[in-house]
Amino acid sequence: QLSDLSPRRPGRLVLGTVMPPRVAHALALLLVGCAAALGAGSGAVASPSAPATAKAPFRTAQPTPVSPVASAPTSETPEPTPATPSPSASAQPTAAAALLPIHVAGNHLVNSEGNVVTLHGVNRSGTEYMCVQNGGIFDGPSDAASVAAIASWSGVNAVRLGLNEDCWLGINGASINGDTGAAEAQDYQSAIEAYVALLHQYGLYAILALHWSAPGTSEATYQENMPDFDHSPAMWASVAATFKNDPDTIFDLFNEPNNIGIVGCASRAPAACQTAMAEANAGSEDGFWWCGWNGTGCITNQNSAKFGDWQIASMQDMLNAVRGAGASNVVMIGGDEFASDMTGWLAHVPSDPRRQIVASVHEYRDNPDNTLAQWKKYLFPIAAHYPVVIGEFGGGDPW
Repeated sequence: QLSDLSPRRPGRLVLGTVMPPRVAHALALLLVGCAAALGAGSGAVASPSAPATAKAPFRTAQPTPVSPVASAPTSETPEPTPATPSPSASAQPTAAAALLPIHVAGNHLVNSEGNVVTLHGVNRSGTEYMCVQNGGIFDGPSDAASVAAIASWSGVNAVRLGLNEDCWLGINGASINGDTGAAEAQDYQSAIEAYVALLHQYGLYAILALHWSAPGTSEATYQENMPDFDHSPAMWASVAATFKNDPDTIFDLFNEPNNIGIVGCASRAPAACQTAMAEANAGSEDGFWWCGWNGTGCITNQNSAKFGDWQIASMQDMLNAVRGAGASNVVMIGGDEFASDMTGWLAHVPSDPRRQIVASVHEYRDNPDNTLAQWKKYLFPIAAHYPVVIGEFGGGDPW
């Protein structure tokens, strides 16, 4: 399996490259959505020992409620070699049959035939940082052989890919092979489009997640606590316009939001912003949830020594950009505290005219919210109304 990065853990050797100060873990995506309990489906996938020949689109039967989650544990990834040898002529990877379009129906993800789809997959790191650190795009192989290897892993039907807003937009000094500005943006966007198309060819759904961002003219060289109004909605408007005719690509609006101080409101912010700021400054979580999820116009002093005060982009701001571009794609929205705290999610879920929202939660073993009691209190009520995806999990040996 491949990896994602987390600021809570030291770097590891993944795909032949030492990660920046965010961690590399074997992670998985698990869709769960039941009215009273979280459930998991199953589907026919190619065996790891079978040749990489065509496989049918991933489909599942209606999930059977279990308590709390039926999910096989994943082990940490062995350190791979830096390069992937070219496959021999007799072992060329073969693309899978076409995926069926995916959408939200009630509290499930379903395909165009009405069958419930359970996402099981991996996070593929690199595209959020290589373009601002090493002048490239991918950290490791991104060819058909590497995608065929992912598709051969038992149960895998989705890959989550991190994005860098500066690299997508071609701003703030992002550089790929010496290209900057519009040329760099074209390089990055074309590479992401091609990789997504390759994932689909091998029967894999794509999940695009905004990972690295920065306000103003600062380069996005790490993951900020919250997205910025300067660039994040613009990036999502462009991403949405690019993939609006691709229902097999899901948009994860921001990886691991985290609580930050609110110090003001933009000039055109609604009156509710002042109320939210007062609540946040008084220690109320509701104020921050409003600012970061279903509100707009809140200004933070997060990293003000570097950025000055800046306006955050709420999940509603970014969702509006996606829908404004004409895209009806499924959208994943995480919770607070690195997407682990879902206490205010249901009360502050953004308004979506398309009703295509999925709740995203990240579960690590050292997370105090990762208990059955917390799941029953906060996740089960969400799962009664929305699909729930565990976008990342991990956090220690053994799990």
